[in-house]
Amino acid sequence: MILTTTPTIEGRTITEYKGVVFGEVIAGVDFLKDIAASLRNFVGGRSASYEEELINARAAAMGEMSDRAKAKGADAVVGIDIDYEVLGSNNGMLMVTASGTAVKLG
Repeated sequence: MILTTTPTIEGRTITEYKGVVFGEVIAGVDFLKDIAASLRNFVGGRSASYEEELINARAAAMGEMSDRAKAKGADAVVGIDIDYEVLGSNNGMLMVTASGTAVKLG
């Protein structure tokens, strides 16, 4: 499965559009990661625990989107867009949404 943010794939022809596909993940950040990130915020620097959570959520959303494209008989997903939001009363949930157009290639 080819996944790209571009509207076309160089050297390949899109022969059929299968429709828009999505992958959504809502992940909670656990208490220990929250404490570690708070400390990192106080002293400065990057929060490896939050970065890891973000990477995992993005990969899961992309994987879910890819699986949905395969189920439609697609070879690729073009025009991918990834969005991030925080949810919950204390912003303790991370939502990652990946969307794109599933296509069949010639």
